[in-house]
Amino acid sequence: MAKLQKSIDKRNALIKATIELVNNNGFHATPMSKIAKMANVSPATIYLYFENKQDLVNKTYIEVKAEYTKYAFATYKDSMSVEDGFKLIWQRIADFKLKECENAMFLAQCDNTPMIDEESRQEGIKHLQPLLDLWERGKQEGIIKPLSDYLLYAYAINPLSFLMIIQKRGVFQLDKTHLEEAYQAAWNSIKVSL
Repeated sequence: MAKLQKSIDKRNALIKATIELVNNNGFHATPMSKIAKMANVSPATIYLYFENKQDLVNKTYIEVKAEYTKYAFATYKDSMSVEDGFKLIWQRIADFKLKECENAMFLAQCDNTPMIDEESRQEGIKHLQPLLDLWERGKQEGIIKPLSDYLLYAYAINPLSFLMIIQKRGVFQLDKTHLEEAYQAAWNSIKVSL
């Protein structure tokens, strides 16, 4: 059991090091040797867990995406109204992005790089299924604009990444009022105007 835990700890250290180095240096300036050094393992150890750098980055992306969406949907119920469900999910996503900044920044980097392969992106999208289902129900009920899920995400969720980054840089400090205004802007961008 201790050996299994040690193995899990090494793998987790590699994931954590990957996130930190990619956030600080970008994908291309993050060699495997630096990841191994930061994780305090030999470079050869990486290959016990991952095939190569691409595999390491893809698996890190999928794990972080799963953690992100698990948090986002933890208190969501299908029985909620479209507006209440969206507000809850949006607030949980905002909370994650502002509290789990390193993980959220890693996801933002992954969303803007060709480094993540298409198979891993599709796996990541599967984790968003409750939100996509909510939007589909909202479209059917005439509450959500009949737009592509990519456009809905771009207008309603993606601005949170921008806000997280400017807060991390110390340019802007989000308070409750700003978050409520950001939520209203997100909701207004996707709801059908009556």
